[in-house]
Amino acid sequence: MNVLVLVGSLRAGSTNRALAEAALAHLPAGSTTTVFDRGADLPHYSEDLDLEGSAPAIATELREATAAADAVIVVTPEYNGTLSSVVKNQIDWLSRPREDAAIAGKPAIVMAASGSPHAAQWARTDAVRCLQVAGAAVVEDTFGVGASYEAFAEGRLLDAELDAQLRGLVGRLAPVTV
Repeated sequence: MNVLVLVGSLRAGSTNRALAEAALAHLPAGSTTTVFDRGADLPHYSEDLDLEGSAPAIATELREATAAADAVIVVTPEYNGTLSSVVKNQIDWLSRPREDAAIAGKPAIVMAASGSPHAAQWARTDAVRCLQVAGAAVVEDTFGVGASYEAFAEGRLLDAELDAQLRGLVGRLAPVTV
């Protein structure tokens, strides 16, 4: 299975990046992954930039990585009660052109880590809705980690029960794509 990971945090020490790593550890043996970590370089979506044959190279790279993927994992922080603008912009680029969107039909899961006890619930809900509108085949169950600054060590979740829930969600990608 080939999985694309979109991480909405630009911060190097992000707990959302740690969550992405923890999720990747639960992929089936032999899986390949691409973490698209150039969200800061992707221009804001504009139809003026997205003319046939002249989309920015980075947008084409993102679309090609998505088209080659069997599934997508979206990991987003919550800013001002919604998903990261970095993730939203990536989804916007992936949703066009509408009739041939790279994200259309792709199995996708959403997760988030947050310092708050609410585990970025609003961001996760909004990310699911955004992906659905873009055409992805989103697993509506999401995964959140609250109090995330103490939740990780060495790329793993410390709480075994939470880690089992994460494993279960990641496992839901495989049946859809096999």
